[in-house]
Amino acid sequence: MKIAISSTGKDLESDVDARFGRCNYFLILELENNKIKNFKSIENNARAQMGGAGITAGEIVAREKVNAVITVNLGPRAFSVFDQFQIKVYQGEGQIKKVVQEFLDKKLKELTDATGPQHRGLR
Repeated sequence: MKIAISSTGKDLESDVDARFGRCNYFLILELENNKIKNFKSIENNARAQMGGAGITAGEIVAREKVNAVITVNLGPRAFSVFDQFQIKVYQGEGQIKKVVQEFLDKKLKELTDATGPQHRGLR
């Protein structure tokens, strides 16, 4: 199973970034036998866009063929990208290592809709 996490940094010691479309990085983790097999970080080039960051960020993650996404907040445009690709979205916050364990233990809330409003570019 592959999951993507919006991240403040490039490693598992980083925190889940509360912003999905404008997070700094996405960590892409491959899970096997309830453990992290490997991971990579991808810089989120969408974060500097004037508008449409959520859609572009969603497409970046979907191209990685993930099964699930973990973030804190997700706008309606990004949510619709994941809905289209049948990617489940979970809400989790704190250090990524801890959040991954909560995911594996099935303690994270699955989101069935966006958690925030649609934004209109950089503020």
